[in-house]
Amino acid sequence: EEVVPSVIEPSFGLGRIMYTILEHTFHVREGDEQRTFFSFPAVVAPFKCSVLPLSQNQEFMPFVKELSEALTRNGVSHKVDDSSGSIGRRYARTDEIGVAFGITIDFDTVNKTPHTATLRDRDSMRQIRAEVSELPGVVRDLANGSITWADVEARYPLFEGQETGKKETVEE
Repeated sequence: EEVVPSVIEPSFGLGRIMYTILEHTFHVREGDEQRTFFSFPAVVAPFKCSVLPLSQNQEFMPFVKELSEALTRNGVSHKVDDSSGSIGRRYARTDEIGVAFGITIDFDTVNKTPHTATLRDRDSMRQIRAEVSELPGVVRDLANGSITWADVEARYPLFEGQETGKKETVEE
């Protein structure tokens, strides 16, 4: 007697789907094999943005707190990294875990009116400068897909670097 099974059980579990997503979004920065990052779409990124003070200068902390609270009010999951590492290293750390955008609080934020900060796109590493009060809404709109990074670049000035009091340029 010949038996033909009436049930087919393919092996396609959640683990394979997750591995495929991770493999598809994992990238290495061109020219620097040590700089790896996940390019998750912002809508599925674990954190939509990071808030990064340029240094541990206490003058930055009120702006960090204000931004963090505003991001929370706007429903934007975020991570504050006020560790002592260089800003470039902290950008790299947030890139490695797939954080889509980074807001940097710097000396122009503290010393100039209106208070502005930089917003960095993880994939292109390009930055714009905008008023601190506008950034939570911009990140929210980027994260939910209602605007693109190209829209943001068209609306706000690109940020190339800044002069510090030590006559050196602060860049990534």
